[in-house]
Amino acid sequence: MRSVLVVGDGAREHAIAWALERSGARVHAAVGHMNPGIAAIAKRTGGSARLARTTSPRDVVKIAEELSPDLVVIGPEEPLFAGVADALRERGFLTFGASARAAIVEMRKDVARALQWKYGIPGRLIYGVFKNVEEAYSFAKSLGSAAIKPIRQAGGKGVRVVYGDAKYLDGAFDAIILKGAEEAKEQLEAYGDVEASVLVEEGVWGVEYTVQTITDGDAVFPFPPVQDNPHAYELGLGPECGGMGTISPLPFLEREEVEEAVGAVKATIDAIAKEFGVRYVGALSGQMMLTARGPVVIEYYARLGDPEALNALYLYDGDAYELFELAARGKLHKAERKFKQEYTVVKAVAPMGYPLRRDIAKGRRFDVNWGLIEREGCLVFFGSAEESPEGGYTTLGSRAVEVLAAGRTPEEAYVKAERCASAIRGDGLFYRSDIGSPEYLLAMRRKAETARAVYKWRRARGLDRFRVVWEPGRGVERY
Repeated sequence: MRSVLVVGDGAREHAIAWALERSGARVHAAVGHMNPGIAAIAKRTGGSARLARTTSPRDVVKIAEELSPDLVVIGPEEPLFAGVADALRERGFLTFGASARAAIVEMRKDVARALQWKYGIPGRLIYGVFKNVEEAYSFAKSLGSAAIKPIRQAGGKGVRVVYGDAKYLDGAFDAIILKGAEEAKEQLEAYGDVEASVLVEEGVWGVEYTVQTITDGDAVFPFPPVQDNPHAYELGLGPECGGMGTISPLPFLEREEVEEAVGAVKATIDAIAKEFGVRYVGALSGQMMLTARGPVVIEYYARLGDPEALNALYLYDGDAYELFELAARGKLHKAERKFKQEYTVVKAVAPMGYPLRRDIAKGRRFDVNWGLIEREGCLVFFGSAEESPEGGYTTLGSRAVEVLAAGRTPEEAYVKAERCASAIRGDGLFYRSDIGSPEYLLAMRRKAETARAVYKWRRARGLDRFRVVWEPGRGVERY
């Protein structure tokens, strides 16, 4: 029986373990907290779940040496940044997960943008990196609409997008940019592995989507595109967070727009090999936006997304163990792309206080109506939660569970997802009911059609070849 060690403890890693169980593998796990779903799969398959510092190469290697798995699959980004995949490979373990040098394309947003411009990767945005808040402010003003971000991956937090045509913000525009730059720098204080700088780039408008791929450094295996919803509250309002839900596939995108995104990811893999001299083995996802200039890259993930991984792994209709193993062995060209002909909706259920007040989001009890989940045919993936000594489950401060529903139509998947999300009952939990609704899909379709009409018009007339920015004191810059 094939055995695998999964590193990580979120809903994404629960979904990876679920897919590996369906492949008939014995599942072990190295977890930072005892995820109830991962622990149950480990028990059912004859494996084990062990508490560990998952960002510690030494701790994870020690567990791997004790268990001798045939394959190690690393889920989250922080173990990749810390060099866990490198340490495992150095000790001879077959590993699915990017090396630290390759994963920098997610860890450092400034490095990713520099790589795009150096190698001419499609979908790049004008950007600048600043330590000084006033300089960041000046550059943001010259762009008109700007996105202000920490230069390091910070769990999706600390990002501010300011649209220059928002006239009702005239009086507050300057304050928003300056405050955004300060907050972006503050987000870096908890990490201590990068200088306190912010990245300022063009603010773009359009439809976001994620193209998740698996690669062995040569072949690229794309999953169906997914749309994540990073804002905490209904209608896309509120602070950005880890993601409150997803839909896939996306009926409002054209095939060429997905292929263009996959091409950008493939070009990035090639650029990483040239720039850093490493072969990219693992998952690389492009967080894209369909804009008036066509698909652009918002950022990269050096792993499958969360919740996006749930949609991808459910829809994949092959052997997940074999897929990860082929990538790890450098034989991904042998993988067959086959997916279920269904639509999926994922709803994240989070405790009140998330994402801004983890102190009040932690320690909330909840239960799952498993009878309702089973009747509807949904799947529940645990995230930041553990079993409660009093029965049921307790939140740990982040998204507690993610519920996946599938259907023959987008509407059917949405209705089932709504019913199943209501099966998570407890003290102060919330989820977004708008994600996947008919109104939501109609709004996305209209937005995509608007962006598509403009970028196709521009491309037909050759108006997308360069851009011009004027900044006070620096003059005109051509990009």
